[in-house]
Amino acid sequence: MSSTTAPAQPHDPYILNVADIKEPPRGWKASLKYFGPGFLTSAAVVGSGELITATALGATAGFVLLWIVLVSTLVKVAIQVEIARWSISTGRPSMEGYNDVPPKLFGRGWISYIGLLMFLQIIIGQGGVIGGAALAMSMLIPVGGDPFSLLSIGIWLAILIAIAIAIQITNKYSLIEGLATVMVSIVTLLVIIMVFGVQFTPFAWTASDLGSGLLFQIPIGTMGVALAMFGMTGVGAGEITAYSYWCVEKGYARFTGPNDGSDAWVARARGWMSVMKKDAMLSWFIYTISTIAFYILGASVLHPQGLIPSGTDMFDVLARMFTDTLGEWTGWIFLLGVALTLFKTAMANIPGFARQVANTLAIFGAFDWRDVARRGIWLKVLMVVLPIVWGIFFLFIKSPFTMIVIAGIGNAIFLMAIVVATWYLRAKQIDERVADGKWFTVWLALSSVSVFAVGALALIDLF
Repeated sequence: MSSTTAPAQPHDPYILNVADIKEPPRGWKASLKYFGPGFLTSAAVVGSGELITATALGATAGFVLLWIVLVSTLVKVAIQVEIARWSISTGRPSMEGYNDVPPKLFGRGWISYIGLLMFLQIIIGQGGVIGGAALAMSMLIPVGGDPFSLLSIGIWLAILIAIAIAIQITNKYSLIEGLATVMVSIVTLLVIIMVFGVQFTPFAWTASDLGSGLLFQIPIGTMGVALAMFGMTGVGAGEITAYSYWCVEKGYARFTGPNDGSDAWVARARGWMSVMKKDAMLSWFIYTISTIAFYILGASVLHPQGLIPSGTDMFDVLARMFTDTLGEWTGWIFLLGVALTLFKTAMANIPGFARQVANTLAIFGAFDWRDVARRGIWLKVLMVVLPIVWGIFFLFIKSPFTMIVIAGIGNAIFLMAIVVATWYLRAKQIDERVADGKWFTVWLALSSVSVFAVGALALIDLF
């Protein structure tokens, strides 16, 4: 019996069935209960990029590069929305859309091969994230006396990986969404409180400091960190890719139903796409506020003292944002916050990257993505294997800052391929009746130009 007639198939969010059609809510209040993909995106974003690269950039350049925070978070949302629009109208996940982009090499789209290469970027970046969480816990509660010993870090790494696997193995969207929402709320609230708390210390920032950061300058020596921040803050290639899966699994595509060419389908599609855009913009607001807050802390506390976080002493330097302003007693609170923030990021990325990896492998013939049972097995296996591989990789490199910066540059480059896919799918596979107007097109064009410019600079900086 084919997968399309199996009993469980009607409940598969990747299958569009007229029986699942639901009229979209109208307005923000009615739409709130259908939000969720954005919180998962925020949980994946508010972490390594903000805590490490945004803070490091503020420490390196002071307030002068604050404008990059706004640009890096805002410009990529248009690409995120357009890819999600395609997924809602087709019921297909992003990697399948990327695979449709010509030219084809051995029967598969050229972007799919880049997707295979991005497995390494996923391992490097997320290894740095979960390893950073383990390092913070080891510094907080060392095992065996030395917080930087392989024994202590390794034990904490094993504990965090075990917790992450236990949470993820259920593969339940609602559980993951709920945990992400709580963790994002806690981290965002804490960092905002800290930013205003700085005002009562010798490191208080002023309105003129903020104004100096909006002059569109890039000081000599800050290009590498700036590129990494563009790749790792806001939605990166991984988050844009994962967002389409979450939009489908939330039910936006299933509620819209298959495109029968009718005006009723257009109205439903535009309605659910409106919900998606509200969800995406709320997510943007959350992670932009968080990113600005981390940047301000780095610029106001670390930069005046010439303290740049890097290597194994990264967290000692970052902790100075707290201990130098509120006292030594806050050091343990900071380390606990770091562990929570980075662990939350890794936990939120496990299911998203598992879907991206599984779908890419399916494109190359490993299994049939439409086979619900096989897909579920692959996802569960990957949600166990991925964090273990990340942890092993970290133990070899042992520098979360270096790993995250490298991954950020790779992220910026992969975004260039996604931009190409966005415009191809927009022209060839999205019903023009559900497209947005000229102002969105202008925004998407500006976003695309910015991504390509930064990707090109990343390649130049890399070589």
